[in-house]
Parts: sequence; C-alpha cells; structure tokens
Amino acid sequence: MDNSKELKSGIILSYIQMGLSVVIGLVYTPIMLRFLGQNEYGLYNVVASTISMLSILSLGFNSGYIRFFSERKKNNDYEAINRLNGLFLCVFTVIGFIALCCGLFLTNNLNLVFDKGLTENEYIIAKRLMLLLTINLTLSFPLSVFADIISANEKFVFIKLVGLINTVASPLTGFILLILGYKSIALATISLVLQIITGTLNLYYVLFKLNYRFAFRNFERRIFKELFSYTAFIALNIIIDQINWKIDCLLLGRFCGTSSVAVYSIGSTIHNYYLSFSISISGVFTPRIHRIAREYEDPTKKSIKFTEMFVKVGRIQFLILSLIASGFILFGKEFVYFWAGESYSNSYWVALILIIPVTIPLIQNLGIEIQRSINKHKFRSIVYSFMAIFNLIISIILCPKYGEIGVAIGTSVSIILANGFIMNLYYSKECGIDIIKFWKNILRMSIGLIIPVSLAYLIKKFIIFDTLKMLILGIFGYTIIYCGSVWLFSMNDSEKQIVRSFILKLRNKI
Repeated sequence: MDNSKELKSGIILSYIQMGLSVVIGLVYTPIMLRFLGQNEYGLYNVVASTISMLSILSLGFNSGYIRFFSERKKNNDYEAINRLNGLFLCVFTVIGFIALCCGLFLTNNLNLVFDKGLTENEYIIAKRLMLLLTINLTLSFPLSVFADIISANEKFVFIKLVGLINTVASPLTGFILLILGYKSIALATISLVLQIITGTLNLYYVLFKLNYRFAFRNFERRIFKELFSYTAFIALNIIIDQINWKIDCLLLGRFCGTSSVAVYSIGSTIHNYYLSFSISISGVFTPRIHRIAREYEDPTKKSIKFTEMFVKVGRIQFLILSLIASGFILFGKEFVYFWAGESYSNSYWVALILIIPVTIPLIQNLGIEIQRSINKHKFRSIVYSFMAIFNLIISIILCPKYGEIGVAIGTSVSIILANGFIMNLYYSKECGIDIIKFWKNILRMSIGLIIPVSLAYLIKKFIIFDTLKMLILGIFGYTIIYCGSVWLFSMNDSEKQIVRSFILKLRNKI
C-alpha cells in the first residue's frame, strides 16, 4: 500500500477507533461507576494520574526518533537506521528502569502523594494499583520504540488496527471481570497484559514485516547532543502538559478526597473524548509535515505549504469539534445526568469549562508539529511553562474552596491566555503561517452554526428532555440540522467532495 493510501486508510481507521472508543466509553464508564463506586473510581484515577506524571521521563525522545529516521531514510542508509534503532531501545530501556525506581519509591511512600486524604483500606488498594501501573509504565518505554519505528514508516493501518484491538479488548475484559466481582486491581492488571500483547505485536511487525534490526554498537555519538538539543523543549512541553492535565487530580486527592476526584474525572473523560476527535486526524500528518520542512528550502514556498495544510486540517477539525461543543452546551446537563448519575452534576461544568477554551489549540494542533519540524518549538515551551505555573497557582488557591470547579477554572484561564493570544501571534510572526487567513476561514464557517444552535435553544424552551429517549431524539435531530446547515453555509467544494466520496464508497461496499 502506497503512502497516500496508508494516510487515507489511517485517517479512516483513526475515526473508527475514536468512534468505537467513545461509544464503548459511554457504555463502559457507567458500569465502572456502578461496580467500583464513586470513591474507588476516584482512587483509581488519582493513582493513574500520579503514575502518568512519570511519563515526563521520555523527554520527548519519541519525536526525536522520527526526525533522525527521516534523515537516514532519505539516504537509504539502513545500517545507520539499525544503529539508531539500537540506540533508542537502549535509551528507553534505561528510562524504563528509572521509572521503575521512581514508581517503587512512590508505592512505598504514598503519604507523599495523598497526605491524609485516604482511608486505611484505600491506602492498601492504592499501593497495589501503584505497583501494577508502575510495571505497566516501565514496560511502555522500551515498547514505544517499536511503535515509533512503525509510525516513522507511515504504516498507519497496522498501528490503528492494533489500537482498535486495544480499544475493544480493554473494556470487554474489564466488564467481564467487574461482573465476576473484581474491581480496580483487575482493571490495572488488564491494562498491563494488553500493554505486553500490543508491544509484542509491534515487535513482530518491525522485525518480520518491515525487516528492521537493532544494532548495539558503533553508536553515532553526535546523536546524543542533537537529540537533547532537539527534544529539550519538547520535554518541557511534556512536563507542562502533565501539570496542566494531571495535577488537578492530585490536588483534589490531597485536599478534597476521592469523591471530588471522581466528579472531576467524569468531566475530564468527556473532555478527553473531545480531544481525541482532533488528535486522531492531525496525528497522521506528522511525517508529512516533517517531509515538507525537509524538501522545501525556499521559506516562502514552505510557508504556503504549511498554511494550506494548517487551514485545511483546521477547517475539518472545526466542523467536527463545533458540532460536539455546541451539542454539549445544549444537551450536556441531561447527558451527564443519564450517563453518570445525579451525584455527578458538577461534571457538566468541569467538562464545559475545559472544552470551550481548548477548542482553539485543538483546531490549530497541527501547528505544534510544524514548530517542531522547523525547530521553532522553544517559544511554545517557554509560554507553556508560564501557563503551567499560572495554572498551578490558581488551582492551588481555588481547589480547597471550590474543589473540582476551581481546578478546572485554573486550567481554562491559562489555556485562553497562552493559546488564544500568544501562540497565534507566534504562528504568524515566526512560523510563516497566515493566521489571519486561518481565522477568516473559521469565522466564515461559523455562520453555519447560527441556525442549528438557535433552533435547539428555542426548542429547549418548550420541551423538557427528561427521558433518555427524548435526549437521544434531541441530539439526533440537532445533528441532522447541524449537518444540513454547515453543508449549505460552511463547507467548501473540496470538503463536500470528501463527504460525497466517502458516502459513495460506503454505498458501494454495502
């Protein structure tokens, strides 16, 4: 399969996986809440957030692999690629060992994380969860090298198929074990087993399908210097992301208890589903962005190419995200009530506070990889550093009094300042992206939202969506009106042709 077909198939599979993930999550999460209870669900999430903070140890090296691979692939230097593979496997194995040491330390010193926010029984469960998730994270580092190799070769179909297996297998086995009476320890065990299975599949594909090898001698010493130079600010971004998206659960676990963590986690889960709709499409363009940066030496031509892709992908992401965001604003309260339960009413406000401001960076997230491809990602790291500190300060102040709403506000305000204003100026001034052209496109597309939002608002004035059937009908009706409106007033000919082509292929297959 050529790269163009791989890319198209990868995008389709991305959305299939994303759709399955959302549908399964909508069904599986209420089951988890019922069988685990609010406190243990919150405990599981706060422990997972704590361990995931250790992912900062990757230092952004995964992105560095794709950059170095592209250079060697261009020259068809497979011996150099094998040495590169061996080097990265060694590096990530060492990182995995460091993660293991850190995780074991936290496992035996839980009071450093939770203070007095847990009961005696919760401490016992937390310790076991921490150990299992530590082992999982430890293995994830060396296993990630095989996924990086597959991604660098643009074999998106295989990557997404493995992702689909994981998406289905995890909740299915989890559901069975919950029915049998097992709880959060079993869920952590499933995650570990699936990590090993998917890692083994990736290893097999690299060795026997791509025919790559791992050489552990004659490493290029200059790579270390270039790697640290290139990934230093990417690593800082990873640290910042962990502070922005994981520290909230830790603060709530320490100051407010596991119930607040559970409420926040439901809102954050909805927010994560929202993120996935954007990331799934932009992720497959990473190798192409780096290829443009490498092949176009003329800054003007490079800027034109980057702007074209930035606008094209941003428009598609806006069409999808604006449907979800506007629909959640209108129907979110009822959705949370039926999905999670009455005790999670604040989860609606947590999700809303996180979703609205994050829409800006989501429709522009292709810009992150553009910055990396031209080695201009340092400024974003500096801006996000201040953003993370600002977020942390506000969250610490608001958390004890306002709980989950307070930490969500801290994150929201910092996102608006950093992404809404500063990064847009930087895209325009330093990255050569025509940001005015981008926002003109988005504003013109926004006209298509006026009719469906206005109609839905008026309908809700007269109809109470107090049953699940009424809610589903309301969401379905809104989606139909939205699609018709954006087709008439928002989409361009190219986007309409994509939809026509997709429908035609679907009809032919049926």
